[in-house]
Amino acid sequence: MNSDNLSKLEKNIGYKFKDITLLKHALTHSSYINEHRMEKSQCNERLEFLGDAVLETVSSEFLYKEYPDMPEGNMSKLRASLVCEPALAFDAREFSLQDYIIMGKGEEMTGGRERDSIVSDACEAVIGAIFLDGGFESAKKFVLSHVLNDAENKKLFYDSKSVLQELVQSENIPAPVYRIVGESGPAHAKTFVAQVIINDKVYGEGSGRTKKQAEQQASYQAILKIKAVGKLCI
Repeated sequence: MNSDNLSKLEKNIGYKFKDITLLKHALTHSSYINEHRMEKSQCNERLEFLGDAVLETVSSEFLYKEYPDMPEGNMSKLRASLVCEPALAFDAREFSLQDYIIMGKGEEMTGGRERDSIVSDACEAVIGAIFLDGGFESAKKFVLSHVLNDAENKKLFYDSKSVLQELVQSENIPAPVYRIVGESGPAHAKTFVAQVIINDKVYGEGSGRTKKQAEQQASYQAILKIKAVGKLCI
């Protein structure tokens, strides 16, 4: 990957690396290492381990300060929602991280670039790289800007289908209906598009590597729409 591409990513994430090799290391998936017979330590797994620890610390401090009356058990559940694999992958796609991951040809051909696990792991690795390059405060700034931003909405992401179901039930109208409206890509790497319909009206649309993932995205978009308006428009 050339320096121009990395510069674009730095602009996207709002952080300029002093040691650009750390960023490249954070983007290197184990499949690339395996295909090129490189040392295992050259993939991003160790940086992911470090980033995960930083993310837990920053998110814990954030919740402790933002929700002074929230019990410990509830804080743990909320933290899990904000930093779960689908949520982190969603965050990472907001700054197009998936486009910069360095992976093996085999992984690429089987849709690895769109796999939540790979994208979320790379996001944690980037956090670890920023921590090593610029210290805790730089990593914290990144997490607050790209992971914990809009926390009130993102905390719904982990189980948005259940949240949407409850919202609809409270209005005494029929349950949401999910419809797959499109699919693309080869059999081993399909992308599905789903819509969620409430009372015959499309309320949200989402895409994902599985039908369930697409439906989850659609329900999340529907929740954001309902919250923006303040009510269901039926």
